[in-house]
Amino acid sequence: MKIYYFYQRLSDHYLSVQKERITDAETQLEFIWIDCTRIDVVNRVETWQKEIYQHAHMSLNEFHVKDILNLEHPCSFDTMDDYNLLIFRKLITPDDEIGTTDEQHEQMFGLATTPVSFIITPQVLVTVREQGNKVLQNYISRIELNFIHSNREQNKSRKLPASPFDLSLRLLNSMVDGYLDLRVPLTRRVGFWQQELLQGRRRFKKWDQLLQESISFQQVEDLCEEQIDTLQEFRDEIIDNYPHAKGKKKSERLDILLVRINDLISHVERIQKHIVRLRASIQATIDLHFSAIANQTNENMRILAIITAIFAPLSLLTGIYGMNFEFIPGLKSPTGFWMMLIVMGITTILLIYYFYRRHLVGLGEKSVIDLLAQQNKDQHINLLWLLDYKPIRQSVKKTVEKVEKLTKLK
Repeated sequence: MKIYYFYQRLSDHYLSVQKERITDAETQLEFIWIDCTRIDVVNRVETWQKEIYQHAHMSLNEFHVKDILNLEHPCSFDTMDDYNLLIFRKLITPDDEIGTTDEQHEQMFGLATTPVSFIITPQVLVTVREQGNKVLQNYISRIELNFIHSNREQNKSRKLPASPFDLSLRLLNSMVDGYLDLRVPLTRRVGFWQQELLQGRRRFKKWDQLLQESISFQQVEDLCEEQIDTLQEFRDEIIDNYPHAKGKKKSERLDILLVRINDLISHVERIQKHIVRLRASIQATIDLHFSAIANQTNENMRILAIITAIFAPLSLLTGIYGMNFEFIPGLKSPTGFWMMLIVMGITTILLIYYFYRRHLVGLGEKSVIDLLAQQNKDQHINLLWLLDYKPIRQSVKKTVEKVEKLTKLK
């Protein structure tokens, strides 16, 4: 447990932070920040509550204590007569060193998150977090940098929080920034699945992984919705019961807090809208995948139907002349076989010409899945492809030149 005391100088109204309580006529205690790790709370719940009562003069509700210790508790906001309880889930990033609960969170969420609890009173802010939470540790490091300066030097930056609400909003803003950083890797993941779905080399078989990915996007979207509802309730509480300033400063500080919390809500809404767009992109790609497969199946069926239509008359002719009758026209003729082959060839050519004029042969669509994968190749048969071969093309050119010379000599 770490305790930080925020003081205000009565002469210039600047803020300073100390690690120990001081008694100075020129300074006034604004609020106290008590930072706790979950391990400290779990191992000594009753002792921790007594210490909180000693510093903040408040008794925590037993159900709220259970909520604080619950790793799977969703984002929520609750008010009591003595304090407000805010639980916000922070994204576990690679920079964090939360190794003891990482696997539990991974099993429950597509993206691992951890709850951070804020107990807010007019004079005290109590935070309960996991050990290794880099966001809060970095902010604590920035706060502790002020200890090496005097009170007057600390006042120069004017970047210290003025109230527990202000401090909690700054910590929430640092946590929301982690969700904003998700947009680039999630967009890359969607691009990966689009390439996998629209590739034409092999059949797509990763449906279980794609389903898990879709569930992860849904979980992030639900998490953003919980965060927006929690922040809106927090905003309503700030508007209705803001007890931290009096007189003219009250409206000024209230406006600053509302601007910050509105900015937080807009950031979370941006993340939610981005997730919705990504899910829509995946669904559109899946629909396009099945449409391309259906189109390719229809194309294959069209080709098979044309082949069947071409060979049906040939099968009819062979069936007729394969009958076991004694007298069949042309049965004893020595040219009957060749005449029948000629008739069958002419029939095939006429059918192909008919289908070509009806735009059923030669103008069919190529595989859509290959076109989408940018692997389209020329699939029609070029009967003069030999002329494009470089040695043959040079030989033909020399032969033409010789013929032209002989023609001129004559």
